[in-house]
Amino acid sequence: MRIFHIHSGGVQELHALPHPLPAQGFLWLACARPAFQLRLPEIQQHLQAWLGLQLVDLHVSDLLNAHLPSHYDYTSQYDLLVFRRLGAGGGGGPGDGGGAASPAEGAPAPEGPARRSGPPVLRRIDTSPVGFAVFDKVLLTVHPTDCLVRDAYAARLLAALPAAQGDVREGRASPVAGSRIPTSPADLMLRMVNLMVDGYLDLRRELTRQLDHWQTELLKPRARYVNWTSLLEARLSLHGLDETCEDQRSAVQDWIDALETWDTPDTPAALRELDLLKVRSRDVLEHIERVVHHVRRLEQSTETAVQMHFSVQSNRTNDIMRTLTALTAVFLPLNLIAGIFGMNFEFIPLIHKSDGFWWAMAAMALIALALVLLFWRKRYLARTGR
Repeated sequence: MRIFHIHSGGVQELHALPHPLPAQGFLWLACARPAFQLRLPEIQQHLQAWLGLQLVDLHVSDLLNAHLPSHYDYTSQYDLLVFRRLGAGGGGGPGDGGGAASPAEGAPAPEGPARRSGPPVLRRIDTSPVGFAVFDKVLLTVHPTDCLVRDAYAARLLAALPAAQGDVREGRASPVAGSRIPTSPADLMLRMVNLMVDGYLDLRRELTRQLDHWQTELLKPRARYVNWTSLLEARLSLHGLDETCEDQRSAVQDWIDALETWDTPDTPAALRELDLLKVRSRDVLEHIERVVHHVRRLEQSTETAVQMHFSVQSNRTNDIMRTLTALTAVFLPLNLIAGIFGMNFEFIPLIHKSDGFWWAMAAMALIALALVLLFWRKRYLARTGR
């Protein structure tokens, strides 16, 4: 578990839970899920000492659930947001560290996304939940053991402002817009959620390139091998990603609705802070809606490519059948002539003449040529233009 004291002067990483709660700023308690389970009594005890309240048992279960969809809930004293982020791409990413217990210490085995088959881009669609418990002066986050969001944003915070005190880690002024120190636990939560949503936005380009490649292969008229397993995996992954983003949108929308019920602050600074929270929340929601729109467009494109593939194959089959039918029609009258002259009658015209065979062959050749020219003129023997 990593503990950060965030205030206007900078960011300080602590090595133990403080006693009492710092007067300025707020605390960020970032736990891996196994560490949160092991240190839950200690965390509950400190929350009681700091704020006079504890996490509700049902919310503790939500934070420990590794398969929970994105959702928002609240009490009269704190808010709870569960948001699913992109998992490590089918492999073991760096652990959260910072106090996360290993299985040898009695912690549950680190959970991770199930491995998928198919292209590597599909494996990155696996998701896992990150829980946020937002108090007035404390933000408690519960991450998977392979989550890089915590360490990435912690590094960003520590580099946001130069060190102002001896016990503050040295950093540098960040030229990146929006890298200022968060002013509240809710502000920090929204920044981390926005960082996770940006991962979905980056994933769109890779998915688009992969699906464009599949569409090109599917539309080749002579393609005999299509990796239907990977294509099915892509469709299922896109469908799952669509459901995940819908849950995310619903959770953030519920959070925005809850913001509207907050009391109007008395001071201009607090009012501006609330307005910034609303703006940032709407920005996160807009990013999620962009992801949802793109995912649905990719789903539609995949379905269209499959339908066009079968349409191309059907047209090719029709071309073959039309050609075979035309050739059969050419030989039908020839078989009729051969059948007539093959009858066991004694008196058949031309049968006893020396040139009868050549007359029959000439008639058959003329009929065949006439039918071929007729079918060619009607384009029965031509391939469908592409």
